[in-house]
Amino acid sequence: MGDLYQSQRAMRAMRKAAMQRGVVAILDVGSSKIACLVLRFDGVDQVGDMDGIGPLAGQSGFRVIGAASTRSRGVRFGEISAMQETERAIRTAVQAAQKMAQIRVDHVIACFSGASPRSYGLDGRVEVMAQEVTEHDVAHVLSRCETPDIGAGREVLHAHPVNFALDHRSGLGDPRGQVGQNLSCDMHMLTVDASVVANLAHCVKRCDLELAGIANSAYVSGLAALVEDEQELGAACIDLGGGSTSISIFMKKHMIYADAVRMGGDHVTSDISMGLQVPAATAERIKTFYGGVQATGMDDREMIEINGETGDWEHDRRQVSRAELIGIIRPRVEEILEEARKRLDAAGFEHLPSQKIVLTGGASQMPGLDGLASRILGQQVRLGRPIRVHGLPQATTGPGFSSSVGMCLFATRPQDECWDFDLPVEHHGVKSFRRAVRWFKANW
Repeated sequence: MGDLYQSQRAMRAMRKAAMQRGVVAILDVGSSKIACLVLRFDGVDQVGDMDGIGPLAGQSGFRVIGAASTRSRGVRFGEISAMQETERAIRTAVQAAQKMAQIRVDHVIACFSGASPRSYGLDGRVEVMAQEVTEHDVAHVLSRCETPDIGAGREVLHAHPVNFALDHRSGLGDPRGQVGQNLSCDMHMLTVDASVVANLAHCVKRCDLELAGIANSAYVSGLAALVEDEQELGAACIDLGGGSTSISIFMKKHMIYADAVRMGGDHVTSDISMGLQVPAATAERIKTFYGGVQATGMDDREMIEINGETGDWEHDRRQVSRAELIGIIRPRVEEILEEARKRLDAAGFEHLPSQKIVLTGGASQMPGLDGLASRILGQQVRLGRPIRVHGLPQATTGPGFSSSVGMCLFATRPQDECWDFDLPVEHHGVKSFRRAVRWFKANW
């Protein structure tokens, strides 16, 4: 964890410096699109102190001054599969956003959805040195969280302290300055495939940009699509992207679990392409204009023209009913939602006090999806658009931009992570650990 710990700290420092200079870019590297937003900070004085835990984190004023997105190339399942193509797509998006902003950007904060995320719930305990809790005590208790063996080729991407307890009082957001003797902490740790992160960092570097931060898109989508009450009382966010579907669970305003399913809207497109024997571009158009998951009697009679370009007149002038199209789309959407359900069950989602589920992401716009989702996932399902942020163009306010908007919030209202503290170097033997959500049963 050492070198990553150092690189995360370096990125946090770089981000702070970029924000003090007044401008930073957001990069959402997805399988179907690459989006870039340029942020300008008006409250530079507010950005000065960004070291707070949760509630103390710098709340800074910002506005979007440039936005662009381009069709993604070279990204599969949320991971870079062809470096040069992805580099070209990133350059295209960044240059267009810079042109709109009329300013050059050197620093970007990126998010991605793949890399097989895994969640862990860790806890640590220490005795408070003086009477009241200091920064050093917080660093000490974070270093005492027993890190499991995360396996070769994995890296820690996020490490959030999500709950502090002082003596018998649990649920503290920030224990500093409070009087007590025994301090304990629950930490949520998210690990990812290290090579995916390295590829993304390398790609950003090749675009002559500095990487000033990195985040998991399940986390940032939840920040944007869940309203404050949902983040506080407990809710899951399912972000249906092109190449993968990200899942996050929030509680007490912190992400306590994240996972991903390696399927998304692109898989629906490829099913249509194979089922109707049409090129992917035609399948995508048919899905966008006529797609859905709930067939009614009307759909048997509604015919869709398939205008192919094979040169075979009979083959090109075909028609299919909308009911047939829905018959191709629905099984795949059901499969994606059922996989998401399995992930939530494994996390212990049913133990949370609230069972709200919010669907977002580009593929969540399919007609009838909310009805199908509430049958598979439970009754409390809603479709979520990202919250409004200052200066965001209308074209980038849809559910497909939840992770981009969430990245703005991640950049400007940082939740504390363990690398924000000078941890004493201590090595403890690895004890047992539990999957992320279960300790909430005992502690909240």
